[in-house]
Amino acid sequence: MSASPMNVGIIGCGVISTAYIRGAARSSQINVRSVADIREDAARSQASAMGVGYATIDELLADPSIEIVINLTVPNAHADVSRRILEAGKHVYSEKPLTVSVEQAQALLHFADERGLRVGCAPDTFLGASHQACRALLDEGRIGKVLGGAASFLSRGMEAWHPNPDFFFKPGGGPVLDLGPYYITVLVNLLGPVRTVTATASTGYPTRRIGSGDRADEEIIVETPTSYSALLTFESGARFTLDASWDVWKHQRSPIEIYGTEGSLLVPDPNFFGDEPKVSQRAEEWQAVDISAFAFGDRNRTLRTGREVADHRSIGVVDMALAIKNGRPHRASGELALHVLEVLLAIGRSARESQVIEVGSRCERPIPVSPGENELVFEASNQPHHGKVA
Repeated sequence: MSASPMNVGIIGCGVISTAYIRGAARSSQINVRSVADIREDAARSQASAMGVGYATIDELLADPSIEIVINLTVPNAHADVSRRILEAGKHVYSEKPLTVSVEQAQALLHFADERGLRVGCAPDTFLGASHQACRALLDEGRIGKVLGGAASFLSRGMEAWHPNPDFFFKPGGGPVLDLGPYYITVLVNLLGPVRTVTATASTGYPTRRIGSGDRADEEIIVETPTSYSALLTFESGARFTLDASWDVWKHQRSPIEIYGTEGSLLVPDPNFFGDEPKVSQRAEEWQAVDISAFAFGDRNRTLRTGREVADHRSIGVVDMALAIKNGRPHRASGELALHVLEVLLAIGRSARESQVIEVGSRCERPIPVSPGENELVFEASNQPHHGKVA
């Protein structure tokens, strides 16, 4: 492994910053040098709580020891903040979505390319053991040619637990742009790019009531659709239905089901890294897929519900740091994030305009992650290899 870790900075000290700082602390390849936020008190508090350095935004961007800056600001600020990071001569890794418009994303990637800098973007869950095991299974042809499938992420919404959930329910929010990146990124990793989208949408409740924090019981206005149904046609010809909603109390649907000519595959929750996939060949019973050969599948976090999950957020930054050092493509790339963003925005546009939307961008499937342990897998997978699209 590379001898010295690469210093990174974080702009944005909201809830998700804790997961990134903890993830970086487990890595020998990246080191969080300092955190910053437009709310300087929030940055000071997070720096103290997590044992990392504090800086103003200007100080962080001027620090010559920082090579990558992680942008964890709210979605509407992603484009401006990421551009500032690039202007400072630093690589940027953004929380999802990359920006809130395709035009912003294209301009950002062009700006970075002109300067020889990298753009990376969450989610990085597709790099985890369960999703890489599914990728290997599909590339091996275990279920034959993929014909179609179904994806769903259905819940009551964020207001019950998030202390400041307003942006989830404003334009640029909603379930598709918030959780959709996990699902579409995993599907593109498994199947390749999406060609067309058609969708419908609705708003289940005109207001939401905050359930925790200092603003508990405050009512907020919903300004974006909260339920979507979409049909995605992939470049490979596979057709997927996708249902996304924050208007559902309870359900029994699988996160992702993939149907092939020789069998079916159940893909675990794309929001995490290491749950157990299941495969059925023809009409046989479901069999568990062994993910133990792949890294980043161990359960290391307990959710509020008591469920144990694998949460290795920041491995996309680790892969990006090693890719920069080794001169290879990084997997959670700006090009992948641009395509995913265009698909997500096409879902919204199709729902508004009641028409089929052609997705203009294309991207390569990310390089598969080789079996192995911990960060060693990112050193072992240096050569581009996209595998066949099942």
